[in-house]
Order: sequence, then C-alpha cells, then structure tokens
Amino acid sequence: MRIDSGKFKGRRLIENKFEHIRPTTDKVRQALFTKLQFFLPNKRVLDLFCGTGALGIEALSRGASEVIFVDKDYRSCKMTRENLKAVGASSKVIKCDALTYLDKCQEKFDLILLDPPYKSGLYEKVIPKLYDKLDDDGVIVCEHDKKDTFDYSPFVIYDEKRYGNTMLTYLSKN
Repeated sequence: MRIDSGKFKGRRLIENKFEHIRPTTDKVRQALFTKLQFFLPNKRVLDLFCGTGALGIEALSRGASEVIFVDKDYRSCKMTRENLKAVGASSKVIKCDALTYLDKCQEKFDLILLDPPYKSGLYEKVIPKLYDKLDDDGVIVCEHDKKDTFDYSPFVIYDEKRYGNTMLTYLSKN
C-alpha cells in the first residue's frame, strides 16, 4: 500500500499483518481523496477507527493541518505510529474506545473519517455523538458495506458512491 498523492506520494505503508484490520482499498482511498482534494488543505481531521492509519496519513499528505488517529486496539495504534514514522510524519495517536473518546473530546473537526468494523453496530452509536464534534461546514465520510443501511440523523447525506462492495457516504450538517 502506498500514499497516492501529496507530499508523501509514493511512500510505502507497512504491510497489514493483522486479520482484525480491514484497510480501505487503494481504489476507494484514491476516490475519496480526489473528491475532497480542494476541501482538505489546512483542515483538522479525526480518523476514528484508524486501523493502519492509511486514511489519515493520506489526509496529511494532501494538506490537512492536523490528524488525530483513534483506535481501541493497541496493534492498530502501533501500526499507525509505524506508518507515520515510515512516511516521516508525526501526529497524535490515541488508544481509546471511540465512544469514550467522543464523550471526552471537546475539539471540533472539519473532516471525520468513520470506518468501524463492518456489522459491529458502532455506526448507530457513534453517529449521534459526532454532531458537536463536527464544524458547521464539516464533512463526515462513512465507509461501509454496500448492503448496510443506517440512520444518519441528525446529518444529511449529500453524496454516496459505490466501489464494488464498499460504499462511501458523505454527510454534512445541512
């Protein structure tokens, strides 16, 4: 897996060796960031359920001013730190359950990348907690299986794209 564009373009990320991590495919990651390329510069990003950190690192590469990575699994946090080091970046990586993090977090973000384990029931628990964490002009990108449907309230779907079995759903406050 490589970074697609930006200041870390072409740099390799560490090979995922864990079954519990389902990294976003290169095709989906590239499509997501191509769509957000003009939105992303100088934005604050939350990579929730960060896994390998690939999404957040791509955001840093393409001009995000800050990315906070959150995952409850120590192996995911370790891999994210290793990937940050591999590309020459530094960022905050927090080992914490997403719901606990959101309950304690007082910060706002311009972009929230949401990719919890499929079929985990976490979308329904996490999405309502994001309203106060998202800037008024912010965007949430949800990656999920094409067969999944969720109640995205209080957010509005402003776009959806399908890539094989993967869906990207883009949410905003209005």
